[in-house]
Amino acid sequence: MYLSTTLRTVVFGAALFTLSTCARNPVSGKREISLMSTEQEIAIGKESHPSIVASMGLYENAALQAFMTEKGQAMAKISHRPDLPYQFYIVDTPVVNAFAVPGGYVYFTRGILAHFNNEAEFAGVLGHEIGHITAKHASRQQTKQLFGTLGTIAAAIYNPQLGQAVQQGAGLLLLKYSRDHESESDQIGVGYSSKIGYDAREMANFFQTIKRIQDNSGQAVPNMLSTHPDPGNRFARVNQLAKEYQAQNPSNYAINRNQYLKLVNGLVFGEDPKQGFVENDMFYHPDLKFQFPVPNGWQYQNSPAQFQMGPKDGKSAMILMPAPGNSLEEAAQALVKQLNLNVLENTRTTIDGNPALVFISQQKADPQQQGQQQQTQQTAANTLQIGTYLIQHNNAIYALHGLASAADFANRFPTFKSVAERFRTLTDPDKINRKPDRVYVKTVTRSGTFREAMLALGMPASRVEELGVLNSLKADDRVAQGDLIKVISK
Repeated sequence: MYLSTTLRTVVFGAALFTLSTCARNPVSGKREISLMSTEQEIAIGKESHPSIVASMGLYENAALQAFMTEKGQAMAKISHRPDLPYQFYIVDTPVVNAFAVPGGYVYFTRGILAHFNNEAEFAGVLGHEIGHITAKHASRQQTKQLFGTLGTIAAAIYNPQLGQAVQQGAGLLLLKYSRDHESESDQIGVGYSSKIGYDAREMANFFQTIKRIQDNSGQAVPNMLSTHPDPGNRFARVNQLAKEYQAQNPSNYAINRNQYLKLVNGLVFGEDPKQGFVENDMFYHPDLKFQFPVPNGWQYQNSPAQFQMGPKDGKSAMILMPAPGNSLEEAAQALVKQLNLNVLENTRTTIDGNPALVFISQQKADPQQQGQQQQTQQTAANTLQIGTYLIQHNNAIYALHGLASAADFANRFPTFKSVAERFRTLTDPDKINRKPDRVYVKTVTRSGTFREAMLALGMPASRVEELGVLNSLKADDRVAQGDLIKVISK
């Protein structure tokens, strides 16, 4: 009775909300349900931006930033929603990606900028991301998720097994919607990039670069289960869309290869050592001047905001992050409050001469769930236990957390302890002064194959495929004397 009454209330409320939020989509022109106003979209963008910057960092390159802003604003003016306060940023990560946040915020990684080979490729992807914003995909996805959730609740009430099947089906349906949004943004990107004068066939060619990156990483997934359309399929479709657009709108569409290559000359490529790097099972942070071990076989992920690592079984993890407060005690109190912790024990110590505070705690059940009829009983198996090492180092405080279930914590804690107690001040000049790889643009000195050109420029044979992906060329493709080409070096 409780669930049935709640369901009726939710569905009734949703129905009333639906009647008052039907609006015309600026791209499709169709009237559709929208759960997000323009003001809410802008607010989401403003709220999300600081978190994105904190987690990835901004890449400082005045010429590239000016180019991105110039092209972005030109495209915004001819878009379906020119009045949004568009902003464009380069984030400091080697991952090949671009993404957009509601309200007009568009982000390109330095990794994707390194892999473009002309302005037209850049413009096509820029148009695609702006398309996500102008077509209100975030709002449309939110609406679909709401109705998918309501359908799942209804099915689960009357038949739990059916409810599980519906939930899986709804998940696939939402993936389909996501793929539909990607395809729609591809079409919008063709239009936007063409309208500001670029050859959108180059956008199609960039999907071949994405496919090579995906294939080389071994991360390809079946098209049916991907949230994005297969890059190979997108190449064919976008190429056809571009040809149709150009047939209907004849013009001299620009590619501008050499102009773009000169912009990315000197761009940091791959991981930037100043943000921290792992070598021989040790994490080094040259800027903050500390190091600690990474257990053999553990996987890890680094970002400006934190360093995460853990074994492949996924049953434990360690996270290093800056801690709030001006003292160890302030930091401990703040973490206990923020993470809703129940402290079991704590002690003062020193680690490599640095003052430290160690406490073991368990995360309490979410107080907002207290008293709910369906709350799961808290057990050792589903309770998170945390061993936290707060270390004061060079006028900063760092929290190194070791996480596992309460049932398994005793088995995992010796590893957490070993890592934390081997935290050291970094003094090795080789690590402190480590330089990143960079993209440099060189001139081909002699006509021949791409492989021959790379070897003549001193590139190792083992990196020819990686460099081929970077240049959108195969090893046996021909290059001519005087062509500009990208290499990777310190």
